[in-house]
Amino acid sequence: MKRILVINGPNINLLGLREPDIYGTKSYADLVSFIREASSKAGLTADCFQSNSEGAIVDEIQKAYGNFDGIVINPAAYTHTSIAIPDALKAVGIPAVEVHLSDINSREPYRRVSYTSDACIATVAGKGFEGYEEAIRILQTAVCGGKSRA
Repeated sequence: MKRILVINGPNINLLGLREPDIYGTKSYADLVSFIREASSKAGLTADCFQSNSEGAIVDEIQKAYGNFDGIVINPAAYTHTSIAIPDALKAVGIPAVEVHLSDINSREPYRRVSYTSDACIATVAGKGFEGYEEAIRILQTAVCGGKSRA
């Protein structure tokens, strides 16, 4: 079975508390459960990782080399500030899909710039938890050739 790594950046651990009008009322634990179920439906196994630290995210991307077939990444605020995260994604060469709970293109101007997107095969934004499921399906097609089981 193909394995994917789902990486969530800063403040995603505060889902349900942080700006529920933008991010919803479900918790990070709810998101992890949703991701695991969506991955299973796609015939993939998902490991989830969350950190508020850019360096820890870079380390996790590097550790993924040779261990995972794809990456779903929500770099959160690092989307707009980090060069190290897309550099790590490019270095490992694992297919990656960027995902955002909110529609970053309709928010503050600084949120409309994504350094991460150039290192990803697709970006999904503004679909809440369902955006992760779409990202997983995109990866499933990329790593399994569209087959429902690896």
